[in-house]
This record gives sequence, structure tokens and C-alpha cells, in this order.
Amino acid sequence: MFSIGQLSKQTGVKVPTIRYYEQVGLLVSAGRTEGNQRRYDKEGLERLGFIRHARDLGFSIEAITALIDLQQHPDRSCQEATEIAQHQLTDVREKLLRLKALETELVRIADGCDGEGSSEECYVLASLADHEHCRGEH
Repeated sequence: MFSIGQLSKQTGVKVPTIRYYEQVGLLVSAGRTEGNQRRYDKEGLERLGFIRHARDLGFSIEAITALIDLQQHPDRSCQEATEIAQHQLTDVREKLLRLKALETELVRIADGCDGEGSSEECYVLASLADHEHCRGEH
């Protein structure tokens, strides 16, 4: 059995986050000692590791809930898990495209200012103050 602190150290998940995962049902409510301290078993440790890895990959709480549900029903098809992963991949690719556009715009703004002169004439500040200076939506 693991205390919440031990669980935190072994997984790198902060104690308040572990409590939150328990509160929203991602992590099974821990048993309690006579002193009312949480105690988690090996399954809880493994579940938290699963959640941590999924969160590191950017999966939402809702997606992780669905994945855990699938994990608990080994007789079901993994098609749903594949669809969830594909959806996450699509989201990541869309974010990458948006970040690339932001990078391009920031390079353009930064390059538009030579750092000389007063802040009153600064292209960076003017661009941030007036979206019309930008080349597109971002």
C-alpha cells in the first residue's frame, strides 16, 4: 500500500492533482487508514501512471476517462481507443500549424524593429497595440 506522498514521488504527479483525479473519478477512491490517511494499492499506482502518461501526451480528462473505461472492458474492440488517439493526433497537428503561424508572425514583428530609437517608435509595441499591423489572423 502506498501513501499519497509515495504515489506522488513514484509518478511525479503532485498530491493536489492526485486528489483531483480521485475527485473526478479517474482514480479509484483510496482506502483509508484508521488515522484517515489515503492508501493506494499497486493498481492505483499503475492507473496513476497511465493517467500521467496520457496527460503528458495531451489527452483530455474526458478522453482518459473513455480510455480507462475501455481498459476495464477487455472484451470490447480497441477501435474506440484508436479513434481517441487519432483525434488527439489531429488536435496536436492543428496546434502545430497554429504555432508555426505564430512563429512566422513573431519573427516578422521582431525583425521589423532594429531596437534603435524610442519606445514611441517601436514596431514591436505598435504591432501589439494595433492588430492591423499583423499579416493575418492568429
